Amino acid sequence: MPTTQPLTQMHIYTDGGCDPNPGPGGWGAVLIAGSQTKEISGAAARTTSNRMELTAAIEALRILQRSCAVVLHTDSQYLYRGITQWLPAWQRRGWRRANGRPVKNLDLWQDLVCEVGRHRIDWRWVKGHSGNRYNERADQLATEARQRLLARSMPGNVRRGSAIDHGFLPRIDIFVRACALGAPGPGGYAAILVYANDEERDVSGASRLATSNVMELRAAVAGLQALEQPSRVTLHTASRYVLEGATRWLAEWERRDWHAKDGKPVKNKEIWLELARAMADHDVIWEPLSGRSDRHGQRAAKLARARAKRMELSQST
Repeated sequence: MPTTQPLTQMHIYTDGGCDPNPGPGGWGAVLIAGSQTKEISGAAARTTSNRMELTAAIEALRILQRSCAVVLHTDSQYLYRGITQWLPAWQRRGWRRANGRPVKNLDLWQDLVCEVGRHRIDWRWVKGHSGNRYNERADQLATEARQRLLARSMPGNVRRGSAIDHGFLPRIDIFVRACALGAPGPGGYAAILVYANDEERDVSGASRLATSNVMELRAAVAGLQALEQPSRVTLHTASRYVLEGATRWLAEWERRDWHAKDGKPVKNKEIWLELARAMADHDVIWEPLSGRSDRHGQRAAKLARARAKRMELSQST
């Protein structure tokens, strides 16, 4: 009997980004097979961070000349969740999202599907800028590729202090809290958006009758929907329900057609769907928020409680 040749084992680290977003972008990838390492990168004059993240993965897989067993590491929630969770539903719906709109970056997602079919891939999400050597290198390659593109396109030297020299990636922290005066009862929620230049913005709302879980979800949805462009978001929540749901349970629910492990329908499905749609437009990292450790979280909690109290008062008059 003919023997099957074992697949070459590969680790690939990819990254991409724009500065500003959308705008000039770069992508980079580090490919590792045993003791051998290869680095590749590229750039585009007008693109988005999400397109560069996709391009990095496509080009890294495309350069492999034969089928491989790949562990692909990315710090992009958009890429990771798209390929591991959302893709089957998109394909079933004819490449449309749950709201009926076409999937963004369809051309690249279809290219990625073609490349993925050639290999056996284990997708891994890695937290960006957390000291991972190869993730940091992929980020550096992407930045250098973008900078080379800018240098080629600008006559002479770029003036110090220009928009290109000091452009910014839209990295935003969102702190969300909620309050329900009863189970259920009058409820309020709030999100504090903190931009890279330390500017702050808050959004809040209230409900006549809600649970804490529903208000916590509403806070996260409102924070993401308040963003005016695709962004890299660190979303801080004190709700274990929201944190575990967004990072662990959501993919399982989607695979089980929105049923929990016990076969019962998922509670608050419509709001979870809103959250999934809002997350699709951004790269989102979720972080637990200690109730007393952060002034932004404390401010969000006070605002949420104030909204709940106002709702309670309006019902009693």
